[in-house]
Amino acid sequence: MTLPLEGLAAIVTGAGRGLGRAEALELGRLGAAVVVNDYGQPGRDGSGEASAGPAGEVAAEIRAAGGRATAHTGDVADFQQAAGLVELAIAEFGRLDILVNNAGILRDRMVFSMTEGEWDAVIRVHLKGHFNTTHFAARHWRERSKATGAPVYGRIVNTSSEAYLAGSAGQPNYAAAKGGIVGLTTSTALALAKYGVTANAICPRARTRMTEDVFAGFQEPEDGLDPLAPEHVAPLVGYLASPAAERINGQLLVVHGGMVAIVERPHVQAKFDSKQDVFSYDELDAVLTPHYAERPPGETFAAAEVLGLKREPGTG
Repeated sequence: MTLPLEGLAAIVTGAGRGLGRAEALELGRLGAAVVVNDYGQPGRDGSGEASAGPAGEVAAEIRAAGGRATAHTGDVADFQQAAGLVELAIAEFGRLDILVNNAGILRDRMVFSMTEGEWDAVIRVHLKGHFNTTHFAARHWRERSKATGAPVYGRIVNTSSEAYLAGSAGQPNYAAAKGGIVGLTTSTALALAKYGVTANAICPRARTRMTEDVFAGFQEPEDGLDPLAPEHVAPLVGYLASPAAERINGQLLVVHGGMVAIVERPHVQAKFDSKQDVFSYDELDAVLTPHYAERPPGETFAAAEVLGLKREPGTG
């Protein structure tokens, strides 16, 4: 039986542990050759041989299961190192077909307490890191398409967050970066569609080393798979990377605990027209003030209801 991703090559960033690890293993299980990226310095294993750390361990797991994989320990937030990551995939496997952007960090603090360094670090790793790898992968696919005069196969899966959708108060840097990733995704989806490339974003909820403090109050069950296990997220990434998902482009999906929810794009809630050429203060006061007086107190553009999404009992 032919596997869904057989013959394809993928990159997964931040794949040494947690969510990225589960995604890399799933892509390998579905037949893809995988470049496992995780930032860090190569070291030595117990035998004294060179080791690529967590990235190398995940790559070894994929190979032990009969797949093809190699490790990359560069920093995707560095423009040239991101270029090297894409070049490695092409050199190692002869092609690049799938890019999964997962690498990220947390520096949580309220906006009035956050330092410039904490803001910059999170924006750099998440948002710039997503852009860097997307840029070089997109350039590769565009050149291939122009050379053949036909669309190529390309899949981008980006990682946003419910923190963006719900407006997490203690994560202004993270929420901003994840919102920016959605904008990057929809722009990329439109720009690359003619070349045969799709770009989608997921909002995963998973218990990982990065989020252990976030989910500290959620106890793991004594029996069965943890609803916050990364293994709940990885299959959706594998699906979005597959030929079956060719009609899915520029979408945002929430996934965790045996549930996938498709997030509707923003829509216009109300519209007011000036009776003159230009709105005056008084006219705006006359239309906007009563409108918002009738809205629920505390309601914002944030969609906090997504935090209540869960798999319904009796569906399995």
